[in-house]
Amino acid sequence: QAQLVESGGGLVQAGASLRLSCAASGRTFSYDTMAWFRQAPGKEREYVAIISWSGSSTWYGDSVKGRFTISRDNAKNTVALQMNNLKPEDSAVYYCAVSSSPARALVGEADYWGQGTQVTVSS
Repeated sequence: QAQLVESGGGLVQAGASLRLSCAASGRTFSYDTMAWFRQAPGKEREYVAIISWSGSSTWYGDSVKGRFTISRDNAKNTVALQMNNLKPEDSAVYYCAVSSSPARALVGEADYWGQGTQVTVSS
């Protein structure tokens, strides 16, 4: 049974940094697209960052470009999200996800989802 487990969320002040990690188990995702999504209360889930299977291509939501960086380690079956200069509007539950392609991830389609980790940014 494939499983994704996120960690690293928490409560921080505006301007701070956090690093989210996602550990995959049950199967290897070395050839899959991995992504981070987030959902704030009362809002639809949105993609934050996507990384191709090789790590050579990345995509970012407009609101996080220049502040967030996605990376992956296929040897460890992990994906990370470095979040810098956090803003209160970044507060949300962040989900790790695996998709068969970037095109699917860009429209919110994924085959596996983690349980989510809460990120709260105070002003």
